[in-house]
Amino acid sequence: MVFEFRSNYTEMKENNILTVVVPVYNEESNMDRLEKELSAFAGISSVPTRILFVNDGSTDTSQQQLETMCERNEAFSFIQFRENCGLSAAIKAGIDQAETPLVGYIDADLQTSPEDFNKLLPFANDFALVTGIRVDRKDSFVKKLSSKLANSIRRSITHDGATDTGCPLKIMQTPVARKIPFFDGMHRFLPALIQLEGGTVKEVPVRHFPRVAGESKFHLWNRLGGPLKDLFAYSWMKNRYIRYDIKKRG
Repeated sequence: MVFEFRSNYTEMKENNILTVVVPVYNEESNMDRLEKELSAFAGISSVPTRILFVNDGSTDTSQQQLETMCERNEAFSFIQFRENCGLSAAIKAGIDQAETPLVGYIDADLQTSPEDFNKLLPFANDFALVTGIRVDRKDSFVKKLSSKLANSIRRSITHDGATDTGCPLKIMQTPVARKIPFFDGMHRFLPALIQLEGGTVKEVPVRHFPRVAGESKFHLWNRLGGPLKDLFAYSWMKNRYIRYDIKKRG
């Protein structure tokens, strides 16, 4: 694919195009697999790519392993939080640190494959957000049901038209991503927030896999109770949101 990103970000550090943000929280048993799959993707990505790990205050050996991994892999780097701040903060930090015109996101559990970023990249010129839709999900019945309910309630309020906002495989145009309002829980509303900024969204089917190491950080309450609470915050913000475009400077 010939990539022709149209923005002021055409000249970036080391001519990289994509930064993949990987939030990490107590994933020590998954680090070897992370290194293997992400280093492999960096070698086959259709655009020059860097991997940025965000250690969200892990209390296990994740940080020590991250430092070793980054020493071994030129395309890897990391930032470490002083304490656990949550998934939304980790994604925001990654966007803030990215020095590329595109910023991607994938969960450290690798239930989606980094290789599938190559399915999203062809659309990144024309859409501010390209997000995966998990096909044939390998989750428990309770997890799939709670996700379906949360998505249905979210769509009824945000009208974002998104099928699967919980899919942890996304690519955003960095200039747009930096403009959207961030709050705790914002990762559930990325399509709606991008649309608030006037951006467009594209959904692409991607593969889904069972978790093979580590433990899920989510349960029934934070899949349903958390999103419901955040919906009220989103609705309040949407009604008071300010967006403007400068026509001319003098």
